[in-house]
Amino acid sequence: MLRAAGVGVGDEVVVPAFGNVEVAEAVTLSGALPVFADIDPVTYCLDVSAVEAAITPRSAAVVVVHRFGRLADIARLHGVGQRNGLLVLEQGESEAPYDEIAQRRERAAFLDGKLRGVWTPDGGDGHTYQQYVVRVPGNGRPDRDAFARAVRAKGVECRVPVKTPVHRLPEYRRCVSLPETERAADETLALPVDASLTKREMQRVVSACNALGGLLQPAF
Repeated sequence: MLRAAGVGVGDEVVVPAFGNVEVAEAVTLSGALPVFADIDPVTYCLDVSAVEAAITPRSAAVVVVHRFGRLADIARLHGVGQRNGLLVLEQGESEAPYDEIAQRRERAAFLDGKLRGVWTPDGGDGHTYQQYVVRVPGNGRPDRDAFARAVRAKGVECRVPVKTPVHRLPEYRRCVSLPETERAADETLALPVDASLTKREMQRVVSACNALGGLLQPAF
């Protein structure tokens, strides 16, 4: 799509660093330079003001990635594109059947009401919970990783959704300030909300997390 729009050598494309490397790779393959902008800490998608700050005379496009089942503020991002003459492309997530989404939302609501000691996701804007991503308060990555190990030891599957932001990978390393991206990479943990999970399994998730969550205090 970038090539078809004429984006190429000498152009810059604004992209998120919080997520998979494929978007930056696609920009590089088109001949353009990926420029990383920070994320909104609630949606984990590109922050509108950060995108505006990243725009230069060489900017040609913005690639917006919807994350974890939560939509980016696409209307405002399109507005930024129109004001600056930029192409705005969206990368969505694989769509699930309505019944499956409804069951994920049901399980997410259960976790929202039961979990203590972790920060639960904001469920606004039609969240489909492709992943149920919490934040583990405390001392960033060390506490999050210790929390994850302890939860797994109790038989609950969990995963770190973004281990290394793209701007920290050797091939895309940039000297750029992305505080919300780095904080999210250090604190986030994806807990299971699969439609196949039983209520008993969901209660196990709650028990495992709550047994640990009280040990960690929010870092203000």
